[in-house]
Amino acid sequence: MSKEQEKKSVEETSKKKQLDSFTKDNNGQKMTTNQGLKVSDDENSLKAGERGPSLLEDFYLREKIMHFDHERIPERVVHARGYGVHGYFQVYESLAEFTKAKFLQDPSVKTPVFVRFSTVAGSRGSGDTVRDVRGFATKFYTEEGNYDLVGNNIPVFFIQDAIKFPDLVHSFKPEPNNEIPQAQTAHDTFWDFVANNPESAHMVMWAMSDRAIPRSYRMMEGFGVHTFRFVNQEGKSRFVKFHWKPKLGVRSLVWDEAQKIAGKDPDFHRRDLYEAIEMGQAVEFELGVQMIEEEDEFRFDFDILDPTKLWPEEVIPVKIIGKMTLNRNPDNYFAETEQVAFHPGNVVPGIDFSNDPLLQGRLFSYTDTQLTRLGGPNFHEIPINRPVCPFHNHQNDGYHRMTINKGPVSYHKNSLQNNTPATSTEEEGGYVHYQEKVEGRKVRTRSDSFNDYFSQAKMFWNSMTDVEKEHILSAFCFEVGKVKNKGIRKQVVDLFSHVDYELAKEIASNVGVDGSISNHESTVTLNSPALSQETKSKSPKSSKIAILAEDGFNSLELNGVLDALNEAGAIPEVVSNHLGVLSNDEGQKLDVSYTFQTSDSVLFDAIYVAGGEKSVEKLMAQKEVEDFIYETFKHYKTIGAADDAVKLLEKIGLQLNQPGIVAKTNTKDLNAFNKDFIEAITEQRHWKRQL
Repeated sequence: MSKEQEKKSVEETSKKKQLDSFTKDNNGQKMTTNQGLKVSDDENSLKAGERGPSLLEDFYLREKIMHFDHERIPERVVHARGYGVHGYFQVYESLAEFTKAKFLQDPSVKTPVFVRFSTVAGSRGSGDTVRDVRGFATKFYTEEGNYDLVGNNIPVFFIQDAIKFPDLVHSFKPEPNNEIPQAQTAHDTFWDFVANNPESAHMVMWAMSDRAIPRSYRMMEGFGVHTFRFVNQEGKSRFVKFHWKPKLGVRSLVWDEAQKIAGKDPDFHRRDLYEAIEMGQAVEFELGVQMIEEEDEFRFDFDILDPTKLWPEEVIPVKIIGKMTLNRNPDNYFAETEQVAFHPGNVVPGIDFSNDPLLQGRLFSYTDTQLTRLGGPNFHEIPINRPVCPFHNHQNDGYHRMTINKGPVSYHKNSLQNNTPATSTEEEGGYVHYQEKVEGRKVRTRSDSFNDYFSQAKMFWNSMTDVEKEHILSAFCFEVGKVKNKGIRKQVVDLFSHVDYELAKEIASNVGVDGSISNHESTVTLNSPALSQETKSKSPKSSKIAILAEDGFNSLELNGVLDALNEAGAIPEVVSNHLGVLSNDEGQKLDVSYTFQTSDSVLFDAIYVAGGEKSVEKLMAQKEVEDFIYETFKHYKTIGAADDAVKLLEKIGLQLNQPGIVAKTNTKDLNAFNKDFIEAITEQRHWKRQL
């Protein structure tokens, strides 16, 4: 037996002993509350009717979520690693027809915002480019109070009811017996959860796609996830979902690249965002909404309140209503990004909630978790959380109180203080909940309309290009291939046979699942082109281009390329074998940004090999240069080279007629060459390239 086999055998034996011991100690035990009360249902919160709102009296939901919220201090339980930026939002035209929210009325008003992007699973010290959902939380400082749109870069979620959230997070966090692995879902407990909770199938398809490894926070979509309400001045309600559309387009990394970046620069995403804003490149997202008339609530073949379902854009179009511009970095990371407290319950008149059972639980959880994280009930007085409008109430005292309240009165109603602060009528801007009729028996169950777990997962699969499907399959094989328990691997294959039979068979053959696989494939044939990244608009703006050069570079050629890149909005950075300044025979100087030791091809979107006989000869003598270029080629990125520099590509053995390789000898028309190079960068990835 080899050392590797022996080590594997020891690990498996140790894990089996742990499981046997756990089974022996816990065999036959029944689930109870922390007070010893036996639990009859751990799947559904208590609601007023199957599709009604969750009830505050659900003591078990409150106990379970409160314990979960307070498990870790001081960092966030989820979304611990993030980066925030300041900016403003402007609506394009008045939305008075749909909502009375004032910040959505006047196109001339700039509403201040603070946005925090984040990963979900990892701790504050984890890497930025791990495969994970990304948080996208926006705080609008409106004249009516703070409004928080707290979402993700994926439009659906793993679970349908908030009572399952602690279980979900426990499954993807490091396993409690050894605190391994960090910021990864490629382990037994997560996939055990997935296999036994089929409602997660749709979200898992998204998580295995390229959406889970974005190129940049600036190049990913954002979604409110839940169904909310718009309510106008006349009291008419419409169901609504929120979308953020990045002006730079939607771009992702490839998996090999993402893993290497995590080692080369674990701060890749926050550095990208910080540097873009420091260079004056404002980050822009358009806000869009999907709206459904209240009378059409039951018109669709999915439940519009189910957070594991999306509203296909081809069926319910996205109306673009405004633009957010992010243009200022925080002055202090801790004071702003770390202490900002979001809450989906922070709303303004004109925006209200639906009975989505996941949203209903979040409305409790967010305030509760801030009590531990930020030391008490006064976290709203921290500058980053303070509204820009005045606030007055009788909620005095407590840890870290900043406001000095004067006078003897701290109660309502009163006569000593002329009954101030007083409540406001709806006409005066007082928040009034939409008067939805609610009736039903108190039940701990879920609507049958939530029972379709696979049709939209299949629609997502149908909507992918061949390349995207290949990436999803590879992600499944990597993640499930890391699962040690063979039974769990088999369960995962069985689950996704309900989505696509051929996908399940491919997963099975790659992760060692033997035996027959039953075909339960969804019969859905619909597809939604909006779900594919390949349908999104593309741009060269903000692409980082590595300029490989040494002393003796060709001034005329390189200056032309640099001018073209700058005009296109790309960011050229010179990479050489030493820092400092390069020069040539014409006396031109060129500042070096990085060396081959301090940089890597995975940190750039494309490369250009500068011409000039002396420069090319020096580049050809360095093994690091060859690796740099070949890895760029392997990741399907653009490679540009002209005149002398083409020899370097030939030396490496690259076929110059491959897609995305812009290589021309005897270039007389530099403008034509630069045009081809910029077009190739705009394409971003060249998937037809043969490796």
